Amino acid sequence: MSPTRVLIVDDQTLIRAAVRDLLEAAGIEVVGDAADGEQAVALAASLRPDVVVCDIRMPRMDGIEATRRICADPALTDTRVLILTTFEEDEYVVAALRAGASGFIGKGAEPEEIVRAVLTIDEGGALLSPAATRGVIEKYVRRTSPASGEAPSLTMLTDREREVLRHIGRGRSNDEIAASLVISPHTAKTHVKNIMLKLGAHDRAQLVIAAYESGLLVPGQFSAGEGR
Repeated sequence: MSPTRVLIVDDQTLIRAAVRDLLEAAGIEVVGDAADGEQAVALAASLRPDVVVCDIRMPRMDGIEATRRICADPALTDTRVLILTTFEEDEYVVAALRAGASGFIGKGAEPEEIVRAVLTIDEGGALLSPAATRGVIEKYVRRTSPASGEAPSLTMLTDREREVLRHIGRGRSNDEIAASLVISPHTAKTHVKNIMLKLGAHDRAQLVIAAYESGLLVPGQFSAGEGR
């Protein structure tokens, strides 16, 4: 199996060097690095990395717009974006996830956590750190009231798909959804795929946001350990 190929995007030279060192030490191939969003978009198009590890605040073009452009490129459907953040900018994190990022991790995370995050993203795994993701999204949704025209409509989803979306919003994997609904993992995966297609979502993170912003889930309604 070929190593995971990564593009690092951060306006701080030291951060780029540190991330490169820890990824390469883990056998991950760093194919390039960029100091801003414009460079990131151009390099992603030419290098076609498996994962783009991207900062949010950068000059010329920020990480949110870069993520949106990368995820919208038909030639980069297999490229995933991992946001590297301070976790102190909830609205920016949510905007990046809405733009198509597959997840996020803090700059203060342990090296092995960052490596694991990159590999999880590359393997097409479930949303990273679902508890942390839900926490950020819940705080964001509590503070904001989306305009009626901005809240996603779920009218095109079947009752079963809405049920699956609730579980996705709680950060559950396909296997956990299958066990809870007494269906096969393959059927759960098919439901998730259909929901993504109907809502035009690039990643599960966007489905978590849709579950809250549509009102399907209410902040604080479910505890992290709830089994229902």
